Amino acid sequence: MVNQSFTEMSGYSEEEVLGKKASSLFLEEENIHVFKEQTRKRIKGESSSYEIAVRIKNNEERHWLISGAPNYDIEGNVTGSIGIHLDITDLKSLEIQKELLLKQLARSNDELHEYAHIVSHDLKSPLRSIYALVNWLKEDNLDKYDDTSLTNISLIEETLEKMEQLIGDILDYSSLNSTNKEFTKINCNELLIDLIKVIYVPSHIEIKLNGELPEINGDRTKINQLFQNLLSNAVKFIDKDKGLIEVSFEELTTHYIFRIKDNGIGIDPAFHDKIFKIFHALNKNKDSTGIGLSIVKKIVDLHQGKIWLESKVGEGTTFFFTLKKITNDY
Repeated sequence: MVNQSFTEMSGYSEEEVLGKKASSLFLEEENIHVFKEQTRKRIKGESSSYEIAVRIKNNEERHWLISGAPNYDIEGNVTGSIGIHLDITDLKSLEIQKELLLKQLARSNDELHEYAHIVSHDLKSPLRSIYALVNWLKEDNLDKYDDTSLTNISLIEETLEKMEQLIGDILDYSSLNSTNKEFTKINCNELLIDLIKVIYVPSHIEIKLNGELPEINGDRTKINQLFQNLLSNAVKFIDKDKGLIEVSFEELTTHYIFRIKDNGIGIDPAFHDKIFKIFHALNKNKDSTGIGLSIVKKIVDLHQGKIWLESKVGEGTTFFFTLKKITNDY
């Protein structure tokens, strides 16, 4: 017995399907084994739901979600099955489109990453050649150039260095989504101790870890880059005779909130919404490309966290960001 909804869904009338095998009416050869396996479950008294591709009367392919259960007689013997059929073709089409779009996006990201590497190499090579030529000119003519000329040459060298740094930062930014690394356990305390040993910290600045920092799951290279960018940024903009950078954290239910606080120049509130956007350098510092904090935000986003700041001009800045606690999901 079939109802009206099934006849509308399949295109067949009740008379056309009664007494016929569903496999011969609706299924392509490659899907018959699915139907047979489900039939065996019904005979054993098992219920289940499954998806299957079918051909309806007009030969159009459709996708059905079938929930089947055994049908019993009064003595408890399996005499057949009862099935509820739902046409999920539209949903399946969206799912297929989504998969195709994700594959295209992944391919585009790979191509963009490869292109960024090529452009980076092609741009850096002439910059290095120009830098070498300028350096040779300076060395060969030190006794001929006056102070103004030497100052101008130094400006050219600084500009070339900044251009190379900018190209490197752009490559780093474009590479952030290209990783296929699995998240691993990271001891943030050990990571920070090792990091402080290698970054440049002037003698008048102290970096202080307040408490034992926690372990998290993440991409170790990117988490290292996250802390390095924030610490280097803090060092760069401290203008006090005695500088202090403090790293601390707070434990929440599902996340840790990390804080990196400095007593530097501070950031005007008008720029708080712009500071994480690419190329938004807030000053003319020769070491600033306007990408460092954009990289920081992208790394936090990739780890499903959030980042924000509090700051007062002349007093300092505190950057806050969240990272997930270790769970069984990783």
